[in-house]
Amino acid sequence: MNTFSDLINRDKLVLVDFFATWCGPCKALTPILKEVKVEFGDNISIIKIDVDKNEALASQFQVRGIPTMLLFRNGKQLWRQSGVLSKNDLVSVITPHLL
Repeated sequence: MNTFSDLINRDKLVLVDFFATWCGPCKALTPILKEVKVEFGDNISIIKIDVDKNEALASQFQVRGIPTMLLFRNGKQLWRQSGVLSKNDLVSVITPHLL
C-alpha cells in the first residue's frame, strides 16, 4: 500500500481533494473531479482524502475549509484552492502544469 507521501512524490500530477462525507460542496465537487479525470486520463491522479478519517494529514496541510484541493508533482505543491471550482476552471489551472 502506498503512503500519501509515495503518492504525491511521483513525476505525475496528483490532485488531492480534502473532503468530508457530510459536506454539501464536497459532494458537488465529486462529479466535476470525475470529468477532470476523463479530460486528462493517465496524465493526472486524483486522490480524495476524508478529513474526518485523516485529521493528521489535514492538519499537516493546514486544511481549514473543505473542499480544499492541492496539486502536486514530485512532492512539490504547485497550486491550492478551497471551494468548488467548475470543470473548466480546474482544467485551466491544471493544463499549464502538464509536461
